Amino acid sequence: MLGSNLVLGAKAMLLAGILAGGIFVSPAPAQSPTPVAKTAGRYQPNRFAGRAGEYYRLVWGVESLSVKSAESGEVIRFNYRVLDANKAKTLNDKKAEPFLIDPRAGVKLVVPSLEKVGQLRQSSTPEAGKSYWMAFSNKGRLVKRGDRVSVVIGQFRADGLVVD
Repeated sequence: MLGSNLVLGAKAMLLAGILAGGIFVSPAPAQSPTPVAKTAGRYQPNRFAGRAGEYYRLVWGVESLSVKSAESGEVIRFNYRVLDANKAKTLNDKKAEPFLIDPRAGVKLVVPSLEKVGQLRQSSTPEAGKSYWMAFSNKGRLVKRGDRVSVVIGQFRADGLVVD
């Protein structure tokens, strides 16, 4: 009997605390919502809201930058969408060697070149409205989901990309 009274009392105190907390919390100042991009039937937050996204669009002619772990973590895939083909040429330049840098893991990944396939990247002349990708070898799976990485391709550099 004493044990059940203790449990009921604890539940009542917890409920009272939750209700009181909801009453006395001051509302946050009004903010504009984070832009959301619709991708293949599901919504994802815009990773480069504000100045960063604007920078990549205006200077490099690209948007929708993303980094994803693939093939059980053995490959890290970098994707981007071209808005301005002329500005985005650097990203598809065969002579510009791409790197993915993960300061947490202390590694610098490269795009592997396979004997019969060549480099695991698209290096054709970019076209506005099309998406492109490149795959970095992550042998040993040192780069993990949630890591913040940088992608460097010639003069292009995107910092703070989160690996999905």
